[in-house]
Amino acid sequence: MAAAVSASASVSVWVPVAAALLLLLLLGPAPSLGVSFSLAPNNRKCLREEIHKDVLVTGDYQISDQPGLSAHLKVTDSSGHILYSKEDATKGKFAFTTDDYDMFEICFESKLPPGHFRVPDQVVTLNTKHGVEAKSYEDIAKAEKLKPLEVELRRLEDLSESIVNDFAYMKQREEEMRDTNESTSARVLYFSIFSMFCLVGLATWQVFYLRRFFKAKKLIE
Repeated sequence: MAAAVSASASVSVWVPVAAALLLLLLLGPAPSLGVSFSLAPNNRKCLREEIHKDVLVTGDYQISDQPGLSAHLKVTDSSGHILYSKEDATKGKFAFTTDDYDMFEICFESKLPPGHFRVPDQVVTLNTKHGVEAKSYEDIAKAEKLKPLEVELRRLEDLSESIVNDFAYMKQREEEMRDTNESTSARVLYFSIFSMFCLVGLATWQVFYLRRFFKAKKLIE
């Protein structure tokens, strides 16, 4: 009897954990996909993405080597603030944390000195991650000495927080849009009323003016 109770208690403990792990697999972010493109000499290509506030962003890049060509990498926000910059970039990593919801831009620029002949395009490979994807849970597990199950639960907690923040942002945007629509509707209503009074006033003035004009011409009594 005691063994049965113990087994039942063990099952009841593992069921929520298994459900949490299943939820993590279903709602967890998809593996990040790298972007690869060609960069012609003396050309510039940029990638843009909108990212929420207080989000960790990491990136790995690799640029093929071509004789005489050099590439410059720059990461900026919409205000032009430089978050990362690298001259003669070939391979490396970058990371930053966003201060506010903004549009961020990653630009690669290829430079060919004058007098050089035409050379093949450089191939740029970029892999960016942000939010839960950007965190290294292996390092967290080593630093805090967490078990594999505890690491997965930590990841699930971070993912849940990210989802809650996304919903909160969507709710905030919906409230802002509703306030904007209500304000616009009120302004249109007031303008319509003002226009109506102006038209009524103009029509009344025209009636009196024409009446005086016709009386002056003795066309009416």
